[in-house]
Amino acid sequence: MDLAAITPVNGLGGVKELAPSGRTSFTGILTDKEDKADGTLFDAFLNSAINNIKTTNEYLSDAEDMNIKFALGETENAHDLTIALQKASTALQYTVAVRDKLLDAYKELMQMQI
Repeated sequence: MDLAAITPVNGLGGVKELAPSGRTSFTGILTDKEDKADGTLFDAFLNSAINNIKTTNEYLSDAEDMNIKFALGETENAHDLTIALQKASTALQYTVAVRDKLLDAYKELMQMQI
C-alpha cells in the first residue's frame, strides 16, 4: 500500500491549526464557505486503497493472460509465467490481509460502548 500520500499532521494535539472561526476537524481545517475538511487523511487513504486494488486486478489479469498464452503454446517462457503468477498471488494475499484488518477494526469500533 502506498502510504506516501498520508503525511504526518503537525501542530497542536493532532490538529493542523485553528481556523479563524475556531472550528476544526480531526484531519484538517473546516472552511467557512463549506462544511467539509480540506485534505482529509481518509480521502488519501481511500484513494490509495483503490489504486492498490486496481494494481492487484492488473496483476491478476496479466497472470491469467500469461497462463492462457502458455497453455496455447504462444510462449514457452515458463519463468515469466511463474513470476506473473507469484506477483498476482502475493498482491491478492496482501489485499485480502488489508481487507481483513479493516473489517476487524470496523467490528471493534461497532462494539464500542458510547
